[in-house]
Amino acid sequence: MSDAQNLPSNGLTYKQAGVDIDAGNALVEAIKPAVRSTRRPGADAEIGGFGGLFDLKAAGFRDPVLVAANDGVGTKLKIAIDTGSHATIGIDLVAMCVNDIIVQGAEPLFFLDYFATGRLDVATGTAIVEGIAEGCRQAGCALIGGETAEMPGMYHDKDYDLAGFAVGAAERGTLLPRADVAAGDVLVALASSGVHSNGFSLVRRIVEVSGIDWYLPAPFAPGRTLSEALLTPTRIYVKPLLAALRAGIGIKALAHITGGGFVDNIPRVLPDALAAEIDLAAVDVPPVFAWLARVGGLEQRDMLRTFNCGVGMVAVVAADAADALLAHLAEAGERASIIGRLGERRGEAVTFSGSLAL
Repeated sequence: MSDAQNLPSNGLTYKQAGVDIDAGNALVEAIKPAVRSTRRPGADAEIGGFGGLFDLKAAGFRDPVLVAANDGVGTKLKIAIDTGSHATIGIDLVAMCVNDIIVQGAEPLFFLDYFATGRLDVATGTAIVEGIAEGCRQAGCALIGGETAEMPGMYHDKDYDLAGFAVGAAERGTLLPRADVAAGDVLVALASSGVHSNGFSLVRRIVEVSGIDWYLPAPFAPGRTLSEALLTPTRIYVKPLLAALRAGIGIKALAHITGGGFVDNIPRVLPDALAAEIDLAAVDVPPVFAWLARVGGLEQRDMLRTFNCGVGMVAVVAADAADALLAHLAEAGERASIIGRLGERRGEAVTFSGSLAL
């Protein structure tokens, strides 16, 4: 018997294969208001075309250098999927990209997302994209396009993955790090909102060991469930830092503290001859990290290499400009403090004194 004889008399459809084009079109219509809310000079933030457009001249740039970054959210997505809490995971997606743009001294201009799932649920997709739009509003960038892929057989049922791509720009000659980073410069830490979007494979394993259900109260966050506390979105630092750069306060370099913590991220913006000297006692450690360390039996060195430990961004600034930067950040609603300085490198690129308050 031929394969054709095994097919239904009326043939197969794409929907019977697991892909619902009508659901995809419904999602596009549902997210249009959220996308429009991200309009900014240079972009009208309409979707539906084959490509997104951005006008650099309309955005006010004269001789721009483009800066691009892409990222995902990682296994933090599993908590959102397992608990059906999708409202803020899109903020994480945007944050992981635009925070990498601002550390170059560039302004994030536009964002595109990629959403792949086993079975498209319009309500879930809408919640995710509304979170992405909120992240774009926080960063001041336009959501100018994206892609939704329904991929049965690749992802199980309503499981999904997210990826994002951001492009920013800076006027030529203003990119960070600056060439005058020097010994004696101080390190200003900008507080994180929590775990952000790194280390969640370990976080989920610790939760499993703890035996605490996602819907039970978080031991480290009164009034919140464990899932709510751990899904706290990654803080977006773009607007206060961009304002500081434009005010000429004197930021010489910025480091986004993501996977690898202080150890791997700060050296990326330092000259080979310099080392970061960090006083761990000066780091304001949120309770979530003490809980993770205690329940997981993690040593300090593992915490420092895996998590941000309460510091989402580090700014390098001349000692005589540090107070001005701290005042600016406080006025912008950021919690910031000095946690160390730069010195001559005699071994490791990052050295520590004191201990984290775990």
